[in-house]
Amino acid sequence: MADDTAGSPPSMPYWHVYTDPGGVSRQKRFHLTQFELKGIDPQTAPQWNDKLAPAQAAVTFTVLPVGWVGEWHENPRPQWIAVLTGRWFVETMDGHRVEMGPGELMFGEDQNTRPRDGRKGHLSGTVGSEPCTMMVTGLLVEPTVNQPGRFK
Repeated sequence: MADDTAGSPPSMPYWHVYTDPGGVSRQKRFHLTQFELKGIDPQTAPQWNDKLAPAQAAVTFTVLPVGWVGEWHENPRPQWIAVLTGRWFVETMDGHRVEMGPGELMFGEDQNTRPRDGRKGHLSGTVGSEPCTMMVTGLLVEPTVNQPGRFK
């Protein structure tokens, strides 16, 4: 078996939906890069971990039905969204639309946007002919403004 722990630390892509100083939501792709090779206990083989600051969180498993569209809205709190099955899209106020599928990760942090041309926050919905299942981890933290890629 090959040694998967050799070499440089990995990076993990994620989309960050954030609010700019003018109150407009935007999204950009970044990478988690602060991985450390360490076992979770002395009996466990080393694995790559990128530990974020501790925070209280609430986990919700979500199933978006086929044809679902969540009209313009802000994320209820800063939250990590991991797509498990199916596909969905997120369109931010700047007009940037991203489609995501299984294994893709997004950090939703578009709180404190300002209404503009009938838009506030983001528009999202399912893509294709199957539901989109997700694991949503909402963090009980204060949202940031204009800190795109703050976990890189």
